[in-house]
Amino acid sequence: MRSLRVAFLILVLCPPVLFAADRSVTLQDALQAALGHNHLVSGARFEQEAAERGAAASRSRYFPHIFLEEGFAVSDAPVRVFMMKLDQGRFTLDDLQLENLNTPSSYRDFRTAVTLEQPLFDLSIGYDREMAEKEAERAGFVLAQRREDVGLAVYAAYLDVQKGRATLAATEKEVAEARESLRVAQARSREGTALRSDELRARTFLSESEQRTITALNDLRLARMRLALAVGGEAGESLDIAEELTSAPVRLSENELVREALANRSDLKGGEKNVARAEAAVGAARSAWFPTVYAGASYQMNDRDIPLGRDNDAWMAGVNLRWELFDGLRRSHDQARAGAVRQAALQYLEQQRKEVVLRVREAALRREEAGKRLEVARHALLAADEGMRIVAKRYENGLATMVELLDAQSALNRSRTGLVERESDYLLATARVYHAAGLFLKETVK
Repeated sequence: MRSLRVAFLILVLCPPVLFAADRSVTLQDALQAALGHNHLVSGARFEQEAAERGAAASRSRYFPHIFLEEGFAVSDAPVRVFMMKLDQGRFTLDDLQLENLNTPSSYRDFRTAVTLEQPLFDLSIGYDREMAEKEAERAGFVLAQRREDVGLAVYAAYLDVQKGRATLAATEKEVAEARESLRVAQARSREGTALRSDELRARTFLSESEQRTITALNDLRLARMRLALAVGGEAGESLDIAEELTSAPVRLSENELVREALANRSDLKGGEKNVARAEAAVGAARSAWFPTVYAGASYQMNDRDIPLGRDNDAWMAGVNLRWELFDGLRRSHDQARAGAVRQAALQYLEQQRKEVVLRVREAALRREEAGKRLEVARHALLAADEGMRIVAKRYENGLATMVELLDAQSALNRSRTGLVERESDYLLATARVYHAAGLFLKETVK
């Protein structure tokens, strides 16, 4: 009991020491820091960048591709030796002798080539580019939705700190009132108008109140650490709040919120881009039935002794048409698969729209419920406070027992912490309404 009392005094009397390093931030500062430094937002931002780079890479297929090749070969195969000498310009009349043609000595060749390839007609390039661009757009909407989600998480963490401070204030009042009940019980015990058991009950109740205060202090400290983590700080850092959040009315009706959600939610827009990407994939599968036409050119140097040497050189230019006539029904199955993927994307999007409507209506109902619970909690606190005042007077005058006094004190304590919970729930329920409609950052970040 003594060690518990010492720990309680340290926590209560030295909070500036415990939280001296805490930096206070407003909600706007916390949201701006999170949108810039939160790892989830940063990860989504890098995913968007990767998708944009992929889209840029897909457009590069329209441009000519140029290759530099350097190769070395040594052989005594008649055809290979024959071609090497021709490429190097070293073919002589002696090489036409049957013995030299049939059983030549080993020969080596360094081949240097610059090759150019230019697509002239390839439908798959356009569809692949469209797929990559839709994926990049989808990644942008994923980032926007991640920002909304992180913003709500920061708001909830900020609200937890506010709730922690209010809970701590309520438990400190509880301790002060428990001490007063103990003082009255001790005074009445000395006067002989109360039992010794009343004093013991009051002392036990005070110890329980002190324990709840220690828990409230730790909860507040953890809430500050979670807020720091939510805004992108390091593990173990701590942030305090610089302002108290207050409730504001929702300016839109439920039907207007539904319309805003269907028009603005980033995850729905991302789903639409996923459908568009699937449409492009169908086109890409269909393009496999058409021929491709590519132009090509090359410049070649051959040397017997050194790389990049030039005993002889040559060039070539031409156009190549390639048309796959039979593939074992692969293209038919690929086209059917792409169509099925498109239908799946459409079905998922439709279900997502229905769920969004349900989430908006649920958030609105939960906010209405939270408002009514808040009103009940306020009335309950008024009643509990008045009941505590009456029972305390009755106990001082010997008209009530210690059990009745402590019951009234417990009811008052529950009402105080309950009101703190209901106020926090109502604020968070309002934020969730805007989040469900895809308007959280728009309404919060000014």
